[in-house]
Amino acid sequence: MSKPTYDLLTMGRSSIDLYSLDVGKPFVEITRFAAYVGGSPTNIAVGARRLGLRTALLTAVGEDPVGDFILHFLEKEGVETRFIPRKSHARSSAVVLGIEPPDKFPLVFYRDNAADIYLTIDDVLRAPIADCRAFEFAGTNLSREPSASATLFAAEQAKRAGATVFMDLDFRADQWHDPRAYGVMVRAALPLVDIAIGTEEEVLAAVLQDPSQVAIHDATITAPEIRGDLNAAIREILDRGPQVLVVKQGAKGVTVYPREGEPIPVPGFPVEVYNVLGAGDAFAAGFIFGVLQGWDWYKAARLGNACGAIVVTRHGCANFMPYYEEVMAFIEERGGF
Repeated sequence: MSKPTYDLLTMGRSSIDLYSLDVGKPFVEITRFAAYVGGSPTNIAVGARRLGLRTALLTAVGEDPVGDFILHFLEKEGVETRFIPRKSHARSSAVVLGIEPPDKFPLVFYRDNAADIYLTIDDVLRAPIADCRAFEFAGTNLSREPSASATLFAAEQAKRAGATVFMDLDFRADQWHDPRAYGVMVRAALPLVDIAIGTEEEVLAAVLQDPSQVAIHDATITAPEIRGDLNAAIREILDRGPQVLVVKQGAKGVTVYPREGEPIPVPGFPVEVYNVLGAGDAFAAGFIFGVLQGWDWYKAARLGNACGAIVVTRHGCANFMPYYEEVMAFIEERGGF
């Protein structure tokens, strides 16, 4: 059997990210922004490429200068872009972010008529699903059609081809008409997933059915508080298909939950936080790299934690993902794996 052309294919959103250069100022006082590239699967493709994996991205952009901007960056990074369609009826999406360390990062998505949500089954059929070692997709893909069915179809095809299927739970409440709908779609996808990754809140949201478990603030669903039994939620996710669930816990690191066996706590690397956006995607890139190297769960997650720790000290997401040599030096300086 011939070796797959790509180590990793990621699928989902892409955007131009406008990050405040007036760090520490309230959002209403921002006067300057820097332009980067973002979107969870896009960040992961770039991060994994910088670590040394052969990566391809299945997203979509509009026939617009923002799409040119995104593709130009990805091509410079060495991420395969030839499977990315341009949707003439839609627009490349955007994100605007304020930066007020250590814990305030107001974020606004501009995703009305976003090109990547129009990814279709035909787009998937033109992508190298059967020619990659791993396939990764994001929960936001499932928020609307035709992206939702295209993503499930892609996961089916990847599973059938023997690729390892990763899902970033990726709960963005303002992309859903109802937080419970997110849980419905995630639960539909989980039987196709080998390894799921998410925060504690995303794990709870993935099993959410009871409206009393959602606290809505300021009459908006942009930042609901999800309540529930975390241990029960972890068990339900694992019972639905994945062999492993990785729960991200911020500065504490992560805990890896195999379906069989004991949880594996993996400590993080203490750093001074500059911007938390992109840390989870950096973790995923590092973790996927480790898994594809055949490392054990602890070592793979430790590399992911190091990648995330580096990114939180930087200004943006994709543009600031670490390279293999620097992340290994970072780990070595802090006592190794």
